[in-house]
Amino acid sequence: MKVIQSKDPQTLGTAAGNAAAALIKTAIAEKGSANIILATGTSQFETIRQLIDSDIDWGKVSMFHLDEYIGLPVTHPASFRKYLKERFLDKVAPLKSVCLISGEGDPEAECSRISALIQAHPIDVALVGIGENGHLAFNDPPADFNTTKPYLVVNLDTACRQQQMNEGWFSAVSEVPLQAISMSVHQIMLSEHIICSVPGERKAQAVKNSLEQPVSNLFPASILQTHASCVFYLDEASATKLQPAQKTI
Repeated sequence: MKVIQSKDPQTLGTAAGNAAAALIKTAIAEKGSANIILATGTSQFETIRQLIDSDIDWGKVSMFHLDEYIGLPVTHPASFRKYLKERFLDKVAPLKSVCLISGEGDPEAECSRISALIQAHPIDVALVGIGENGHLAFNDPPADFNTTKPYLVVNLDTACRQQQMNEGWFSAVSEVPLQAISMSVHQIMLSEHIICSVPGERKAQAVKNSLEQPVSNLFPASILQTHASCVFYLDEASATKLQPAQKTI
């Protein structure tokens, strides 16, 4: 695992997006196609913007995403399907395939459907972030490090739901769904390369816990310490609580 610190979210996003684009292009050159995971949320704005500007042959790319709320329609401002459609899919050439998670039907049936799809598409590059509570996807602490299910139904804790409201996706915590469909930690860790974009002071303690605490399901993103090819992209604000030895430019 590596840590790269940039000055601000824009510089972070440029670096992370360029790194992801290079890995995607390499996968296409070597295999003829690439399978990717995209994260959502405010932390990913700049990284996705840079990825859109990259000259990737999107017709050779299959995309999955990390999570979606249960019971939330695609028209809701907080829907991650809506996020990906408006901020990514509508701005690039048509992809080879797109697997979007729907939380509006039977969640267990949806988990089975998308699990079968991702198992047939080994992931080359995963773009992820971490939550203020240290979650990875919607695997809130204590995260399940043992399940091998690719997708599962999870409960959202209070800190997670508060973050979603604070970021402006909901007007009250009571509006945030109690459950979501989330990619499992195990499935994320199967990705060949992981790009983790984490800007902002609100994430500083989660970053410190993820990088400096022992690997523990109480700090879900700490599992990334054990991945063979994971890079954390931080800005000055999100790196403020790190020991100097953890910071690289």
